[in-house]
Amino acid sequence: MSVETCETYVASWLDKNASALTGLLERLINTDSFSTDKAGVDAAGRVIQDYLKAHGVGVAVHANETYGDALIAKVGTGEKPILLMGHRDTVFPKGEAQRRSFKIADGRAYGPGVNDMKAGVAINAVLLSAFQSCFENPPPLMGLFTGDEELASPFSRPLIESFARGSSAVFNSEPARVSGNVVIGRKGGRFMLVEVFGKPAHSGVNFFDGVSAVNELAEKICAFKAVTNADTGTTLNVGLVRGGQTVNTVAPYAAAELDLRFVDPEASAVAMRQIEDIVARNSHPALTSKLIVNGEFLPLVTTPQTRALFEVYREAAASLGVTLDGEFTGSCADSGFAGAQGVPTLCGTGAVGDKSHTPDEYILIDTLLERAKVLSVAICRVFARNGVQLRAAELA
Repeated sequence: MSVETCETYVASWLDKNASALTGLLERLINTDSFSTDKAGVDAAGRVIQDYLKAHGVGVAVHANETYGDALIAKVGTGEKPILLMGHRDTVFPKGEAQRRSFKIADGRAYGPGVNDMKAGVAINAVLLSAFQSCFENPPPLMGLFTGDEELASPFSRPLIESFARGSSAVFNSEPARVSGNVVIGRKGGRFMLVEVFGKPAHSGVNFFDGVSAVNELAEKICAFKAVTNADTGTTLNVGLVRGGQTVNTVAPYAAAELDLRFVDPEASAVAMRQIEDIVARNSHPALTSKLIVNGEFLPLVTTPQTRALFEVYREAAASLGVTLDGEFTGSCADSGFAGAQGVPTLCGTGAVGDKSHTPDEYILIDTLLERAKVLSVAICRVFARNGVQLRAAELA
């Protein structure tokens, strides 16, 4: 079978199953899957499992007691599969799916997590089913569906890295940009807690016996401004601050949560040295401070291999009349973990949408099927480039 026939065959299957794609998305949206609600994240996982198993796609479960289980779906046999990635957890608490269930209005689909990133998850699941259905001996294709990305993937990261290392290419179906472009580079991120411990005292009776943790933290926050560097693209945000005991007590404790973003590992190392130095310096012997890293994402670096994979995707889109480009974004994603393994990795291959993490989150509903088709063509072309032979199956 020629690559052109492969593309046409899969696209035709997707056209016939367009309503199933939308239906799968609706079921996912109407299932709460807040990152810290393991039961909800796993319920969304069962929606995916049920769909895939109904189409003859095998699914293995990597269980975890704390976070949502990771699902590995496999189509075909052979070395170096193409890996499709996506996370089904969202930032919306339990009950949000009932308050804002899936709806379509004026060409847009709405619901919690529709853009980030249940549309992309639905696309990946349907593509696995398409390749399983369309070929006698399906090419090696894998889907990794995780449940803790919004928490920086503390459980899933080793799985992502392991499966990426064994793959020929990775497509991470985070949402396409609102411009319609896909993502060829992302910043890395590190999420940290700074704690300062002081010496309490009555603020009226013996004020000078105390040493304020709040005052010390305030000085450190001012010093943190120097970490941001527009030239290197490094930013440090102090997002949350808390501390003190009572208004009439010299504060024995204060804390701040930091969000560091960086373009590459070198910039990260420079910023971390600065942050660690600021935290280690205390203005009084009675003060102690510590820095805790709660989570991190690696940057998706735009390598020549990533650019080559992007060109395959862009040409696939052009063959379907879709014009797009590659963008860099400051947000983080699991694609950074995959790309760091040296495998060509493209991100943002989901539907086109905007307003993620807000009640106004949406996708352009027509791009759900459109981007599924684009990705299917890109997959066919990567297989052809890798010399994978395909034989059509008889479709009912």
